[in-house]
Amino acid sequence: MTVTYKPLLPETEQPIIIIGASGIVKDAHLPAYKMAGFKVFGITNRTMSKAHDMAKAHNIPNVFKNVAEAVKHAPNNAVYDITVLPDQYIEILEQLPDGAAVLIQKPMGNDYKQAKEIVAVCERKNLVAAINFQLRFASFVSAARNMIDQGLIGDLYDLEFKVTVNTPWELFPVIKQHPRLEILFHSVHYIDCIRSFLGNPKAVMAKTWKHPLKDLSSCRSTIILDYGDTLSVKINTNHDHNFGQKHEESYIKWEGTKGAIIAKMGLLMNYPEGLPDAFEYAIAQEGKAYEWKMLNLEGSWFPEAFVGTMSNLMRFKEGSDKVLHASVQDVLNTMKVVEACYISNNNGGVEIEDLN
Repeated sequence: MTVTYKPLLPETEQPIIIIGASGIVKDAHLPAYKMAGFKVFGITNRTMSKAHDMAKAHNIPNVFKNVAEAVKHAPNNAVYDITVLPDQYIEILEQLPDGAAVLIQKPMGNDYKQAKEIVAVCERKNLVAAINFQLRFASFVSAARNMIDQGLIGDLYDLEFKVTVNTPWELFPVIKQHPRLEILFHSVHYIDCIRSFLGNPKAVMAKTWKHPLKDLSSCRSTIILDYGDTLSVKINTNHDHNFGQKHEESYIKWEGTKGAIIAKMGLLMNYPEGLPDAFEYAIAQEGKAYEWKMLNLEGSWFPEAFVGTMSNLMRFKEGSDKVLHASVQDVLNTMKVVEACYISNNNGGVEIEDLN
């Protein structure tokens, strides 16, 4: 059995200008770009000292005082990598050259209305714009996608994301107090990944909860996506499992008519150090019981999957990829599902007392 899962790299050099100098740049963007051999031309950040520190630590040749200066000195084929929070996206996009390639950090706005405004700016300026939904490109997701495309597990009838971990939200002080914390900044990855396999659901049912001892808007969610009466799709997240690692869980499970795949997402367990990933599959063999086997994969979600999002953008820009997988137009549907989750959460379920 041959499983293809590594991203193809661009055929041309397209220097990257990073807008923002947050922890995700240090921990994921820059290590991924170094791994892939991408050239980082420059960086800018509102707090200049952070940009200078990042440039010094990672040998970035140019530090710009603002976006306008970065654009002024950018090579013609530069790719812009926006790594700030959603409220700044439109202001930055308006300053980019028409027709430029840009990778925008997720989520695409604070809500569906803002997401539509972001798409409108990108389309008016003819930007080649994608959202950095890296989970689509994680090795375990790409391997599962390839196996499913080959028909190895048959017709998919169950897709589940299960996360029971202790997330140290204090590492994310900028988003920690966001009124839409869990679904918008975490489960949005899973919603987007599901859409990349199945397209848009017919409907969604969702509930997201606070913790009695934490000052967070939400930290646990259950989401059911409706793809008909055969295909079961659900997301269950619990970021409050503060009882040791023994019963932590972090996996994606695909079940089909001929087999199943389970991918352990080790990054989320014992975060930020993480634990090793694991990829297991069981495929039907005539006259034999199912036997689970391991497939050793190179790379993980952080930082390797960040190669995939940037590479796809570069390859689409140069014409070697025909599809921009996480285009702003496609991700607009992810944001529509997120909005539906919050509407479902606010509307509540059927009141038992209302039944006669």
